[in-house]
Amino acid sequence: MSAGRRGLGRYAWARAIGRASRRPRRGVLAIAASLLLPLGAATLLSPLQVIAQQAEPVGEDKVLRVCADPNNLPFSNRAGEGYENKIAELLAHELGWTLEYTWFPQRMGFIRNTLRGREPNALHFKCDLVLGVPVGFELAATTKPYYRSTYALVYPKGKGLDGVKTPEDLLALDPQKLRSLKLGVFDQTPPVDWLLKHHLFDQAVSYQRQSGDPERYPGELIDKELAAGKIDVAFIWGPIAGYFARHASAANLVVVPFKPDPQIQFDYRIAMGVRFGERAWKDRIEGLLEANRPGIQTILAGYGVPQLDDEGRIMDIATDPPRGGGSRPDK
Repeated sequence: MSAGRRGLGRYAWARAIGRASRRPRRGVLAIAASLLLPLGAATLLSPLQVIAQQAEPVGEDKVLRVCADPNNLPFSNRAGEGYENKIAELLAHELGWTLEYTWFPQRMGFIRNTLRGREPNALHFKCDLVLGVPVGFELAATTKPYYRSTYALVYPKGKGLDGVKTPEDLLALDPQKLRSLKLGVFDQTPPVDWLLKHHLFDQAVSYQRQSGDPERYPGELIDKELAAGKIDVAFIWGPIAGYFARHASAANLVVVPFKPDPQIQFDYRIAMGVRFGERAWKDRIEGLLEANRPGIQTILAGYGVPQLDDEGRIMDIATDPPRGGGSRPDK
């Protein structure tokens, strides 16, 4: 089973961004700048910036155009059942604008075909806002974060793990019990480092992060593999864990979030993405996010998203049930 890049892959991107930021690139940029400056400021404009100058301002026609994946619960789907759909609805309502989507699977080429893509025979881009990107995402300008979440482990009740309330409790199990567990994990994600650190990787059942199949979704690790007993514990991004654990019909599942760790980054701050150079639009979205923070937190809580405060503590937020129903991605 391959779960696909989809929502999970965003947080693998965040790890790649961290690695890339440590590369010695300053000298290369300085050389490039010295070559371009004598040619005049206009030469410094990228093709995307030139196109942006020719486009009408965002919101000129009172339409909030959002880039989203059509089959990626709990984040989004074409039926509008994901929490990013609900947050987009909230923003459109606050703006007094109509909400429209450009649908594209969140994999290679997503930004190129959505946020950076021009609508044929029109003066606007295909969409103007991407929800759910890590702060520092390299392919877009990111807003201030609107939530912070973390990875989690998930297990079914009644199978000898009910005393596990923290990841450390899992390590404290009877050694024979611990060594008998099959541990499901996506490759190249922080839990892999945690399993290696605690000498548990030999028990790992590894799943691919990336798939070309648009029908795959990350929640299959819980929805199918854990529910069917193919693994005993699933390690997965917290929003996916919380949502699919709530909607599991075959088992009563427990979600145990990881706390921030100085050695392994489990938690990420999540922002929205806009095109580079559109500062006024970015500022407007940031203002809306700040003004509607309690409502956004309530939406996230309704989907079981583990939310961390600025000190890294799990927040206890009253929940409203998700509007629109639905418990499975589109098929």
